[in-house]
Amino acid sequence: MASPPLHTADQVRLGDGFVLDPGAYELRRGDRALKLERIPMELLLLLVEERGHLVSRDRIIERVWGKDVFLDTDNSINAAIRKIRHVLKDDAEQPRFVQTVTGRGYRFIGPVTDLGAASTEQHSVGEPAGDPRERIHRSTSRVALTLTVLGLAAVASLWLVRSVGPRPGGVPTLRSIVVLPLDNLSGDPSQDYFVDGMTDALTTDLAKIGALRVTSRTSAMRYKGTKKTTPEIARELNVDGIVEGSVVRSGERVRITAQLIHAGSDQHLWAETYERDLGDVLRLQSEVAQAIAQQVRVQLTPQQQARLRSSAAVNPEAYEAYLRGLPYINGQAGFETAKGYFEESIRKDPGFAPAHVRLADTYVVLGLSRQVSPERAYGSARDAVRRAMELDGSVGEAHTTLAVLRWFHEWDWAGAEREFGRSAELAPYYAFAHGYHSNFLAWGGHAAEAAAEMARARELDPGLSFASCETANFFQLRDWTRLVEVSRKWVVSDPNDWLERHFLAIGLEGLGRASEAIPEYQKAAEMSKGDQDPVAGLAHALAAVGRKTEAEAVLRDLQRSSKHVYSSPYLIAAIHAGLGSKDQAFESLERAFQEHSWDIAWQIKADPRIDTLRSDPRFQSLLRRVGLSP
Repeated sequence: MASPPLHTADQVRLGDGFVLDPGAYELRRGDRALKLERIPMELLLLLVEERGHLVSRDRIIERVWGKDVFLDTDNSINAAIRKIRHVLKDDAEQPRFVQTVTGRGYRFIGPVTDLGAASTEQHSVGEPAGDPRERIHRSTSRVALTLTVLGLAAVASLWLVRSVGPRPGGVPTLRSIVVLPLDNLSGDPSQDYFVDGMTDALTTDLAKIGALRVTSRTSAMRYKGTKKTTPEIARELNVDGIVEGSVVRSGERVRITAQLIHAGSDQHLWAETYERDLGDVLRLQSEVAQAIAQQVRVQLTPQQQARLRSSAAVNPEAYEAYLRGLPYINGQAGFETAKGYFEESIRKDPGFAPAHVRLADTYVVLGLSRQVSPERAYGSARDAVRRAMELDGSVGEAHTTLAVLRWFHEWDWAGAEREFGRSAELAPYYAFAHGYHSNFLAWGGHAAEAAAEMARARELDPGLSFASCETANFFQLRDWTRLVEVSRKWVVSDPNDWLERHFLAIGLEGLGRASEAIPEYQKAAEMSKGDQDPVAGLAHALAAVGRKTEAEAVLRDLQRSSKHVYSSPYLIAAIHAGLGSKDQAFESLERAFQEHSWDIAWQIKADPRIDTLRSDPRFQSLLRRVGLSP
């Protein structure tokens, strides 16, 4: 027998057996909860709330995303509407639920029946239970009340634990929050890594509660030591609430003091201090997140409650090594250093799942940057991520890593899409997952969906540059004009970004302007200290303008270096293609196929440098063996 529905008074039936439960933030059909991500769910709640009325695109943006958020309007709204129609099995041409009013917006036209007969709300005799739209609006506001908290402001006596309740009048509605960098009050600057790691972990715990938007750590870290006021920060990050606080570490004891502030009024809503042994720090963090959820009355789903309660004890030395590795993997270099710290963490505590996930991520990056061979990167990353999932199946970030491995090494496109979907379910807050998924969608030719995912990544992490993800999308779509336009913009913004110069050069080659591409390849190769991609691109462009002697010299250098470090046979094939040496090009492509070169999955569909090979039957045979052609 199915369990009784939650908050029956707030539920409405939409027809065809669909039940919308705003209180549980859930759409069901029969006994089965249907998958609907946050943005489509928010949009569906709005449409049903305004049923029968036209809801404009401007109204949708203001309600679902906020007025000032960066958004690719058409693509993002269209993608959300498609997901709503998919789950409701609705037809855009003959709609039963959501009607498109071209150029204006959308209207919910399906039946809406109030299921409030079992309501526990008190009404006067003869008083109607209320319009379902009003119920949905009230429930949506409750769901959006945020749960955040963790910043910390220190306390005078060392291990005093105190709690301050919310002010009279209740907590203002919060739909989005940011955890500002916690203050290090240990009196030891060498503990900054520990405090920054606590900020990251607390942000992640809060983001597991899907009823509100939590700004990522990378965006929040811009405000470390800032003199800006709370309202200023809130306006810049487009959030309603701010968590401030501090960390004090004394030996093997940790104390966190957190306070939640309503950004608009600068009103302090809640504050509390917690202390634990270092080995219980994960439980401490989850306790704070749960306490905040209770304070702002955010309703947690059973799955969210389970994820927060799943935090276990961790070896203190393992946790320290893990925190020391995070800055290196979050930066632009130092991945070998990060790998060493995560390996140390695993040695100290083999059961600590996050260290296994991050170790897998370091191997993915090392493989993508060709610092290790595809075989070594794949084998090590696969083993680490599988172990992480055995230890904790709720770690959504692990599914993102697995999706990348499915895509780049296993050539399992359907499997990659499933893993991206699973990651979005378990870790909807993970901006990098949306960035990778955006690239995957562009690789598959789905331009609108890719743009929507990119907008979601920026919404989650407005302070993080997704420049390379955006330009990579235009590369995958072979939109050379837009690739040149966007990459040139980013080069102007950051002249030291070698990857954007590389994409600019590829776009110029795609447009047949190889002579203009050469100086950009040269700068990219120099700034990257000899990354193989711009080096190979330079050789190809030199050959394209008739400077074959110089191109052959670059090729010989790459071939010599392959005796000492890993060199991509795919890139060597691209140079041979530029020189017109088709037989040698296909020999190198065959080696790339045999070793499952990650360049095949990433580049072979779009790369203009191998266009001269595409008409050859050998190329078509390669595509079939890879699974890219029937």
